[in-house]
Amino acid sequence: MPKSREIHLVQRPTGAPTPDDFAMVEREVGDAADGQVLVQNLLMSVDPAMRPRLTAGQALDEAMMGGALGRVVQSKLDGFAVGDLVTHRLGFREYFTSEARGLTKLTPDPDLPLTVHMHALGGTGFTAYGGLLHIGQLKDGEQVFVSTAGGAVGSVAAQIAKLKGCYVVGSTGSDAKAAWLRDTVGLDAVINYKTVPIRQALEEATPKGLDVYFDNVGGDHLEAALRRMNTLGRVPVCGFISGYNSGHSNVSNLSNIIYSRVMLRGFVAPDFMHLYPDFLRDMAGWLKDGRVKYQETIVDGIAAAPGALIGLMAGQNAGKMLVRLAS
Repeated sequence: MPKSREIHLVQRPTGAPTPDDFAMVEREVGDAADGQVLVQNLLMSVDPAMRPRLTAGQALDEAMMGGALGRVVQSKLDGFAVGDLVTHRLGFREYFTSEARGLTKLTPDPDLPLTVHMHALGGTGFTAYGGLLHIGQLKDGEQVFVSTAGGAVGSVAAQIAKLKGCYVVGSTGSDAKAAWLRDTVGLDAVINYKTVPIRQALEEATPKGLDVYFDNVGGDHLEAALRRMNTLGRVPVCGFISGYNSGHSNVSNLSNIIYSRVMLRGFVAPDFMHLYPDFLRDMAGWLKDGRVKYQETIVDGIAAAPGALIGLMAGQNAGKMLVRLAS
């Protein structure tokens, strides 16, 4: 009967989350009962989409929900054996028992690090793949802008666009991330929005306008992009990180959607699950031959999880933010 430490939300943040909004709680976890497995978490995912749930959706004084990868250490459930790897959204805890519902068995690619299944070859990569190709209806050779292009989703979306022969502009919030996007990833133009006004910089970087804007930010980025959209442009809306802490994200030129006949559509990954086999094939190949590159920020120990989320919201990560609990 192992003891498990969990991260609980104990109060709802006002503005940016702080350490006082979270607590670490230790609990005893029972052995697996009939029809259950006992899982030890190895890696936990820290994502911007967790922030809105802190305001509404995440229960107080319970283990926080979030993506994770774990190993089965006890099994009384048909189809699951000790040593099997599973992914789930049962989140910020070291151990838990569960029935099959909510668990997905993972067969890791032996030629790739396990961590890539938490980002480029996992949910964030699939979000970028389907959001760009299915929702954004990307065509070869188009003009593309990706905001937060140094993040886990944005970096994959930008690279897929480059693989499709597109002219790609990315925005990010630090010189180091901008250098990686420019020199390692090979984007055509990179904007550090903290040092130059996004509207002016995007206008200068897109002389042929924009066909697709992959939006992770909203706010001033969306406003700047709408000014540059070509007729029948598409805006797949993946996130609104600019408004997650404040609760609002102002855009004053939405009328451009009408006059340029722009398609603006929010989405979630279940919208394109039919693409999942194609994604696994394509992304595994791109990773192995080096055509898709990635960065990881990994912190160790469950006690570091709140700080990882706070740091992510402040842009302190490079690429995917992960918490490592065990090897």
